[in-house]
Amino acid sequence: MRFEGLIFDFDGVLLESEYAGNKQIAEYLTGIGHPTTPDQSMANFMGLAGDDFLAALERWIGRPLPEDFHVARKAEDERAMREGLEAVVGAVAFVRSLPPSLPRAVASSSSTAWIERHLEHLGIRDAFGAMIFSGREHVVRGKPAPDLYLHAAAALGLDIARTAIIEDSPVGATGAVASGGHVIGFVGGSHCGPDHADRLRAIGVQDIATGFDEVARLIA
Repeated sequence: MRFEGLIFDFDGVLLESEYAGNKQIAEYLTGIGHPTTPDQSMANFMGLAGDDFLAALERWIGRPLPEDFHVARKAEDERAMREGLEAVVGAVAFVRSLPPSLPRAVASSSSTAWIERHLEHLGIRDAFGAMIFSGREHVVRGKPAPDLYLHAAAALGLDIARTAIIEDSPVGATGAVASGGHVIGFVGGSHCGPDHADRLRAIGVQDIATGFDEVARLIA
């Protein structure tokens, strides 16, 4: 194998959550008088979390968010946590195919509770052990800073330069490239449009994978 370990983003790489989440955001913003499509939501907000996410929303609508936005988001997150979401096509089989000895981690802007719950839904929680890291909880600066990837590599005991990072969002890819890891831009999720690969290449992503068969070939 070309790499000593793998670091996975989560939403949009292992879990089909990006389209569902951005559809809910678009519907909410449209409902308060700011017409927004899911594609516009993904282009402007995908990969952001915490204050950066809220600031981007407020720039988009040109005013503070109503308080009930947080209520609506919480309700949608709770529904997803309760009912589960689908895996990205090929993700579960790919994770299960990895050699048990290959170090791997999840490095996501989502909370560890979100990641762990959905890994349980997908049946691959055991594949990552304690190597689950959140940009909200484990580092001061989340994506697009490189800190979360560097933190994950250090926890795995790996040189980031010998680590492959699988990322789908431009925000995440920006931090992944800055970390010095080998970045595979993943465009196999349902949220990825025809220009998504070009957006990732423009950031400096080394390889593009349209699905997990290509990821397997790229790391072999």
